[in-house]
Amino acid sequence: MFGWAITFLVIAIAAGIFGFAGLAGTAAWIAKVLFVVGLAAVLIMLVMGRRPPTV
Repeated sequence: MFGWAITFLVIAIAAGIFGFAGLAGTAAWIAKVLFVVGLAAVLIMLVMGRRPPTV
């Protein structure tokens, strides 16, 4: 998930350099969304992993 976020961030930076403002904004928004989703997934996995085993 974080790999995709970094990919879209690089696309946003490259598009911004070449003057494609609309594409840069969209790619940056996608990168932010993927980062937040990935961060939420990591936090959920941490919380789920800390539960004691049920017998």
